[in-house]
Amino acid sequence: MSSSSNQIAQAYVALVREKKHLELIESLYSDDAVSIEPFAMPGAGRTTEGKAELLGKSQAFDTIFRVESQKISDPWPHGYDKFAVHMTFEMTHIESGSTRSMDEIAVMTIRDGKICSEEFFYSE
Repeated sequence: MSSSSNQIAQAYVALVREKKHLELIESLYSDDAVSIEPFAMPGAGRTTEGKAELLGKSQAFDTIFRVESQKISDPWPHGYDKFAVHMTFEMTHIESGSTRSMDEIAVMTIRDGKICSEEFFYSE
């Protein structure tokens, strides 16, 4: 992993640990970044394109779930332009009050010094 990519990966992990998800997207993602989920989310497809849409997706998530706790691994580099992280979440569905755990791997691709793609793999 190049030093620039390593800096982006380290910044990503730090911002997740600080629960600064909107700042993370604003500062680390390209304007044309793509997010790919393993399945379609309610009211949306599997793919979200563009920084503005990614910010909206994150804000929508925050209206549905309250994250009670989260953990993120240090980044695992893959070549010079990718890294993966392992995250676990405990969250509450705001409307119903039900709680759930989520285990996830996120794979990020970096282009021109910004995250241009994120792909998520879940285990519940």
